[in-house]
Amino acid sequence: MKHRVLFLCTHNANRSQMAEGLANHFLGGQWEAFSAGTEATAVNPRAIRVMAELGIDISNQRSKNLAEFDGQTFDRVITLCGDATEKCPYFVGGVQREHVGFDDPSRATGTEEEIMAEFRRVRDEMRQELTAHLSGGTHE
Repeated sequence: MKHRVLFLCTHNANRSQMAEGLANHFLGGQWEAFSAGTEATAVNPRAIRVMAELGIDISNQRSKNLAEFDGQTFDRVITLCGDATEKCPYFVGGVQREHVGFDDPSRATGTEEEIMAEFRRVRDEMRQELTAHLSGGTHE
């Protein structure tokens, strides 16, 4: 049986969406990943583009509010930004809540290529850290 992980961020637009896609793509045999935000917005088109560069299609994912997961259980709940950690100090559906923080690529400034470079950097950090983090133990 697959373990369930929920990635949380403030707007469920960038980091949590990318984390969901990365975990389902690289760890799909072991984990089923979901994402939500303390405030739902929309999936950032830049996040969709940088994920497509890895062959991961998140274009059908949608931004979800944490309330959509009321009553569900998860093996791990991972916050990816400080704001979500502060606003969600306790999530009843999570056996274990952890924080693994990453920079917000949507705050990048400069040319489009400079902004996309920041999205790629954060994506690549997330790929390395989250896959290692989730592969390191399933906390049954």
